[in-house]
Formats: sequence, structure tokens, C-alpha cells
Amino acid sequence: MNKTIEDLMSRRSIRRYRSEPVPEELLKTVLRAGTCAPSGMNRQSPIIVAVRRREDIERMSRLNAKIMGTDSDPFFGAPVVLVVLADAKSPHAVQDGSLVMGNLMNAAHALGLGSCWVNRARELFDMPEGKALLEKWGVEGAYIGVGNCIVGWPDEAPAMKPRKEKYIYYID
Repeated sequence: MNKTIEDLMSRRSIRRYRSEPVPEELLKTVLRAGTCAPSGMNRQSPIIVAVRRREDIERMSRLNAKIMGTDSDPFFGAPVVLVVLADAKSPHAVQDGSLVMGNLMNAAHALGLGSCWVNRARELFDMPEGKALLEKWGVEGAYIGVGNCIVGWPDEAPAMKPRKEKYIYYID
């Protein structure tokens, strides 16, 4: 089977990570793959913020958990959070950012890393605390949160869950 197709079919969401940091070269490759995602009219409305500073990850984790109504770590101890934001004025913001998220997760898997899409980025970066993080990071402009892509060395290997019936309809 083609390696790309095999990677697409074998990628799983990882919710347990080892503590080792992600090497810079691998992270740059994942990020570059994210920037190569298609976008509406090639306007490239998304941006990616690569967060490795532990205190910022912990702060985002607490805010994300608060939105979710829990005190657990929604980032599962991952050493990197790739925050995908998109230009709030773009009519394709969510779609463009979602394609970036897909590329990030598939690239991470192809390189032996684990990843998982963590929701609630929109709510987090609509909050005053989230806006303060963006300001602290030097992100200027009006952006909406699309997703948080956590990345790290996987400490689990989940099996694929069965696919639902009637997932595909053929119209001939």
C-alpha cells in the first residue's frame, strides 16, 4: 500500500504522551506541513502558534478544562500545543484552519509522533485570558480559534475503532 495512504489510515488520536521533548527538526517539519494545507482561494487565513513553554500550556489547559467543566488536563501532558487560529474576517476561516489541523496531525503521525485535536480553541481565545495570551505571544489581528493540536511522543498505541455503517453512499 502507498505510504501516504497507509499513514492516513493508521493515524489515531493520542491521549498519553512520554515526557521527552519533540526535536526541533521534527517540529519544524510538522509545522511546514501545516502551512502547506489548502485554503479558500489560497488566502492562507490560518496562523499556527507553536507553544512549548510549559507555563503557557498549563494555563491553556486550565482555561480549556474550565470551559469543559472539568479539572482534568485536556492536553494530556503533551509537550507541544500547536494553536491554529484563522482570520476572523475570512469566510473560510474554520474550513482553512481545519485543513491545517489535518495536515499537522497527519504529518506528526508520518514522523512517528502522536497528536490529537483538542477542541474549545474558539471559546478559549474569545475569553479575556485567551486574548491576553495572544497579546503576550505577539499575535496581532482579529483571529478565531480553530483547534489545538497537541503533539509529542506517544505513550499508547490505540487500535482503530470500527467504522460506522452507511459511512459511504455511492451514487452511480
